Amino acid sequence: MINNLFLNIDAGTIDWSRAQFALTAIYHWLFVPLTLGLAVIMGIAETKYYRTKDEFWKTAAKFWQKLFGVNFAMGVATGIILEFEFGTNWSNYSWFVGDIFGAPLAVEGIVAFFMESTFVAVMFFGWKKVSPGFHLASTWLTGLGATISAWWILVANAWMQYPVGCEFNPDTMRNEMVSFAEVALSPFAIDKFCHTVISSWIIGAIFCVAVCCWYLMKRRETKLATESMKIGAWVGLIAALLAGATGHKSAQSVAEVQPMKLAAMEALYNGGTDQGLSVVAWVNPFCQPDYESEQSAPLKLEMPYALSFMATEDFHGYVPGINDILNGYVKSDGTIEPSVDEKIARGKQAIQALKVYREAKFASSDDGSTAEANLKILKENMKYFGYGYIKDKHDIVPFIPVNFWAFRIMVGLGCLFIVYFALLLLMIYKVPYISIIIRRLLATVGILPETAADTEGISGLPAWHYWAAIVMVPLAYIASESGWLVAEFGRQPWTIQDMLPTWAAVSDLNAGSVALTFILFLILFTTMLAVEINILLKQIKKGPDHE
Repeated sequence: MINNLFLNIDAGTIDWSRAQFALTAIYHWLFVPLTLGLAVIMGIAETKYYRTKDEFWKTAAKFWQKLFGVNFAMGVATGIILEFEFGTNWSNYSWFVGDIFGAPLAVEGIVAFFMESTFVAVMFFGWKKVSPGFHLASTWLTGLGATISAWWILVANAWMQYPVGCEFNPDTMRNEMVSFAEVALSPFAIDKFCHTVISSWIIGAIFCVAVCCWYLMKRRETKLATESMKIGAWVGLIAALLAGATGHKSAQSVAEVQPMKLAAMEALYNGGTDQGLSVVAWVNPFCQPDYESEQSAPLKLEMPYALSFMATEDFHGYVPGINDILNGYVKSDGTIEPSVDEKIARGKQAIQALKVYREAKFASSDDGSTAEANLKILKENMKYFGYGYIKDKHDIVPFIPVNFWAFRIMVGLGCLFIVYFALLLLMIYKVPYISIIIRRLLATVGILPETAADTEGISGLPAWHYWAAIVMVPLAYIASESGWLVAEFGRQPWTIQDMLPTWAAVSDLNAGSVALTFILFLILFTTMLAVEINILLKQIKKGPDHE
């Protein structure tokens, strides 16, 4: 059954199904981080209103809530489509692990979504119907509901990266949950949640600062702009610093449970101790490098010992490279990690044992000994079950250029955001000469003309900064999407790490049908994105409703 079910899928169906899911996920993630980020901005604004009773802060809170609401609706629409695709395009996956994967998504739908929908109604329509304290709580609970929703979705994704709390049942041919706590509270899930949500706060902060700068350019809503910019700058700096810390912790989790992903991120062909972290190297962005022949990527500039420390918290720690993982290596604790060829052989043993077990289990002539013997073989090799569907060991190496460059874009822009928010706060609070120094420096290197370098905006900030803040918005999204590219491309070819490759997880559909729906979804999502941007721009242009 398992051979027929998993291995007779057309290659075009696999590629189009992956493309469609990637399309939906990328568009969905354009809306989610702004929702999570604006939840913090609007919550702080309303908290200021609650404490000061100043009507200005009520107006500010309503304005940011309005933008939150537009974005929230689009995120819900794309999220629902994304969840349905597990059943339509990835039915083998859903059958194989639906008992586990479905649990956090069910909790998300029942608890988090209803929590969001309840309190978002109070937040928008309850200003004159509930007490200020209850309304403030509703605003924060709306954001908390969105964050809890993200928690359960990220738990489900983290389980695909690091499957725990489950056991394969050979009678039902399904993986079944044995510990909900292990699934919900796995270290990988916690690290992923913290890093993802905190990085979303950066997007909300940058969006807030950009909107404020647009108002200052137009010499409108100057009080709203200057006061909200302070909130955005503080949230952005704190979030950017925390994102760096949680990113380090996430990298350690990846090094522990997904060493191939880390090796691809670093273009580390041959590992060892005392490994340096690549700042940049020449990795051709369009083709897979010859990692078997090359000792390392050419023109490599690295920080000595930094990769060993990032992965193991030991400057002399051992980090395996791609070839080490393919050929087997000795871990730092002395245990031996088998070669991929050995894992493939043991995976095939597990598949064959499962087949014989099921045949014997349901055969009236078997006395139970054959089934029991093969069940024992299956359990001994179940850890490598997914490798039984790998045809060549090189199939488990993800596309190195995407991982290498996406990781550097994410980290590089993350460092830029730290510097940007720090300098913005210095300029906002009029630290002597800092604004003049920055303007002169940019003029010296040719980024600004001399005249622009001396121009000061209405807020006291340099006029060039208004455009710089707006440019930061697409950069923030590029950084966020780059992080997801690393997370998802880095674990290829696995749908579930070491358990189920993509070609064993996809539905048996006609490739043309999937291609058609891909095109339809591309048109639909692009239209939705254009509509949202249009509505957001109109609301920003309209400005807050002054009472």
